[in-house]
Amino acid sequence: MKIAFAILAFLFVAPGSDAPHFTSDNRLLWPEGYRQWVWLSSGLGMSYNPQAMAMEPQFDNVFVDPASYQYFAQHGTWPDGTRLVLEERDAVSHGSINKGGHFQGTLRGVEVEVRDAARFRGQWAFFSFGLSTKPVDALPSSAECYSCHAQNGAVDNTFVQFYPTLLEIAKQKGTLRK
Repeated sequence: MKIAFAILAFLFVAPGSDAPHFTSDNRLLWPEGYRQWVWLSSGLGMSYNPQAMAMEPQFDNVFVDPASYQYFAQHGTWPDGTRLVLEERDAVSHGSINKGGHFQGTLRGVEVEVRDAARFRGQWAFFSFGLSTKPVDALPSSAECYSCHAQNGAVDNTFVQFYPTLLEIAKQKGTLRK
């Protein structure tokens, strides 16, 4: 029985699977291949900080691992092991034949939100890779993202209110926070 469980556990977190991977000292490994995950939404100039109005807008793209997306589609909530990647890019308006509007430019940073109830107090943790692909520690629990997501997340600590397809699922499943 123990051997069967060990094999199942290995298969669930084997390299290439959707589960997050950590170093032995709890540092999150780079989410390989996240650009092939399920794209949830893009935003332009979104900020939760009033001082950001003076800054140039950036694009953000949000991706979720495929297994977690499938689970959410069925249940309207996120399973343990969920990884949401926020990719930040410059908004560019001048280039090639473009005469108006904005398109995405240089990568400015990558952040990851992970759900793991056994590993993290509060079930969720945030990680900021910046432009590095080296393993990173979770942001301290005093970081603003923890309280903002806890207070404003539409479903289970996440901003589903900004992901149109998931918002409809949450409404249908009755998991949308008021």
